[in-house]
Amino acid sequence: MESTTTPTAATVRVRASELQGRGWLNTGGAELDLEKLRGKIVILDFWTFCCINCLHVLDELRPLEQQYSDVLVTVGVHSPKFEHEADPVALAAAVERYDIAHPVLDDPELVTWQAYSARAWPTLVVVDPEGYIVAHLSGEGHAAGLATFIPELIAEHEAKGTLHRGSGPYVAPEPVARDLRFPGKVLPLAGGNFLVSDTGHHRLVEMGPDLATVVRTIGTGAKGLADGPAEAAEFNEPHGLALLPGELAAEVGYDVVVADSVNHRLRGVTLADGRVRTIAGNGVQRLLEAGPARVDDDGAAASAADLGTAALEVALSSPWDVAYSSALGAVVIAMAGTHQIFAFEPASGAVSIVAGNGLEGLLDGPADQAWFAQPSGVTEDAQGNIWVADSETSALRVLKFGPAGTSVETAIGEGLFDFGFRDGDAGQARLQHPLGVAVLPDGSVAVADTYNGAVRRYDPASKTVSTLARGLLEPSDVLLDESGEVPLLIVVEANRHQLIRLPLPKNALQVDEGAAQTQRPKTNVAPGELALKVNFSAPTGQKLDDRWGDPTQLKISSTPPELLVSGGGTSVGLSRTLVLSPDVPEGVLHLTARAAACDGPEDANGEIPDHAACHLYQQDWGIPVLLAADGATELALDLRGMD
Repeated sequence: MESTTTPTAATVRVRASELQGRGWLNTGGAELDLEKLRGKIVILDFWTFCCINCLHVLDELRPLEQQYSDVLVTVGVHSPKFEHEADPVALAAAVERYDIAHPVLDDPELVTWQAYSARAWPTLVVVDPEGYIVAHLSGEGHAAGLATFIPELIAEHEAKGTLHRGSGPYVAPEPVARDLRFPGKVLPLAGGNFLVSDTGHHRLVEMGPDLATVVRTIGTGAKGLADGPAEAAEFNEPHGLALLPGELAAEVGYDVVVADSVNHRLRGVTLADGRVRTIAGNGVQRLLEAGPARVDDDGAAASAADLGTAALEVALSSPWDVAYSSALGAVVIAMAGTHQIFAFEPASGAVSIVAGNGLEGLLDGPADQAWFAQPSGVTEDAQGNIWVADSETSALRVLKFGPAGTSVETAIGEGLFDFGFRDGDAGQARLQHPLGVAVLPDGSVAVADTYNGAVRRYDPASKTVSTLARGLLEPSDVLLDESGEVPLLIVVEANRHQLIRLPLPKNALQVDEGAAQTQRPKTNVAPGELALKVNFSAPTGQKLDDRWGDPTQLKISSTPPELLVSGGGTSVGLSRTLVLSPDVPEGVLHLTARAAACDGPEDANGEIPDHAACHLYQQDWGIPVLLAADGATELALDLRGMD
C-alpha cells in the first residue's frame, strides 16, 4: 500500500498493512500480527543491521520503550540492504549484539518494507491503537517529537476506550556466558599480550599471547559511562583501540585511546593500572554545529576543519575506529556517524576534520570535498597514508598527505549499492561491508571483508585483489602479528566471539562469485519532468527556524550523472522539479533533505528565542529508478510526515 502521510486537515485514515516476513525474533517463538497488537501504540522501525543511523534509532527509542512499556510496542522490521543481512543466523546475532528488547520481524524479501512504502533506512511508522497509520518518519533524531506525540495518542485513545494497558509481546532470550561477546578490535601490547574491545560486554579485555587466556578486564561490563579505576569504569560498545607513542603517552598520562562508540566519546586508558578517563567528546551525538540552527550548503560539520582545542566540548558521532598517525602527529578517527575522518591531538586537545564533508556516498578528490559512507576501520602504512574500510560503500579508501593538501582515493569499491565477492583487477573487485584494515609486510593491505566472511588482500603495486581466508563469521578487524618467527594475521571473528591466527600464504586464493547490487524495488518514473516533494512537519512544540532564511535544503545528484538533465545541485526548499533524460533507461537518484527546527515557546513577537534548543533533521535517499513512458511524474518522500 502507498501510505499518505502529508499533514493536511483531511480526515482520510489509512489502515496499516499486515506484517509479513520469514519469521519473528524476541517473541518466544510466537507469530505476531496487527490484530494481536490492537490497543497498543505501535512503532514500526524499518532497519538493517549494517546501518549506523539505524543503530542510533535503536538507542533513541530505548527510553520511550521503557517509559511507555505498558502502552507502546516497538516492532523492528529488518529489511536487509546487503546479501549477508538476509541470513537469518546473522540477523539473530545482530539482534543479540545490539541488545534489542522488542520483537523483530525478519523481512528478507522486503514485503512489509514495500507495503509501507519505505524508501530509506531507518524509517519509522507509527500505528495507533485502532490500527491506523498516524506518522511516517525518515532518518534519525525523532525521539523528541515522539516523546510529545505519544502522550497525545495515549490521551486520545484512553478517552475513546481504545487503549489497552499491559505487558507487550517481547520475550527475552536466554543469556549465554562467554569470555568475549562480539569483540570489535584488537591492539598488540608490549610483552606479547593483546588488548581487545569486548564490545558486547561493554569492556576491554587483555588476552594472553594464546588469544584465549584472559589476563585482566577493564570496565565493569555494565553499559554506561564512568571514569575511574579498571574495576569501576564503564563503556558503551567500545570498538577501536590506538596505542600512543611512548613520549606522548608519558606527557598526557594515558597509553591507549578507545573509540567508545555509543557514548560518542574517546576514552584514555593507562595500561599500568587500567584507569580510564574521558578525553574527547561531550556525549551529545553530532548532528549540527553549536549556535544558530541553519543549514549551510555542505553541512554545518564541514564548515570548519578545525573544531577547536576544547576536546571535551566537541560533539562526536559513533567513533568506530582509531589509529595513531605519525604523519599528522594525531589520532585519526573513523567517525562512522557523520561519514568523516576526524583527528584528535592528545597533547593540545585539538579536534579537527581531516576528510569528508558529511555527505554519504563514494566521491574521491580533495579531502574537504570527499564523500565517505560509515568509515569503520583505519590504519597507517609506512608512507604515512591512512587506509580506510568504508563499510557502506563496500570500499577500501586511502588518504594521502602531500604538499598540495590531503586527497582521497578509492582502491576498491563502486558505490553505496554495489558489493559482491570478486577478486582480480581492483577496478572490478568487490567487497561486502568491510570493517577492518591492516598493512602487511610487503605493503599490501589486508581487509576484514565482514559480510563476505573473508579476509581479502589488496596489492597497491599490481592493483589486484585476492582472498587470504574465507568461512569466517563476520570478521571485524585484522592485525599483523610479528611476534613470532613468521608473520601471521590475527583476525577478530566477531560472531564466533574469538580471535584466531591465520598464515599469510604466498599465493592467495582467487575468488569470483560476481558483483551484486542492493536489490531494492525500482521506482518507475517517466522521462522528462519529475515533481519532487519532501514532506516535513515540525514536532509539536518546535518551529522551523527561518531567522536566517529558508531552513530547509535539498541536495540532488544521480548515477549515472547523465540521468539528471536539470534540477541537480543544492538549494533551499523541500520541493523541486527534476528533468530526467529519456536516453538513460535506469539509474539512482541521490537525495539529501535537511530541515532545522527549534524548540518553543515563541516570544511575544512569535519569534524563536535566541536560547532555544535547535534540531537538525536529515535523511539521505538513494532511489533506484526505472524510466518508462507510463511511469510516475511525481515523487513524494517523508522526512517527517504526520497524519
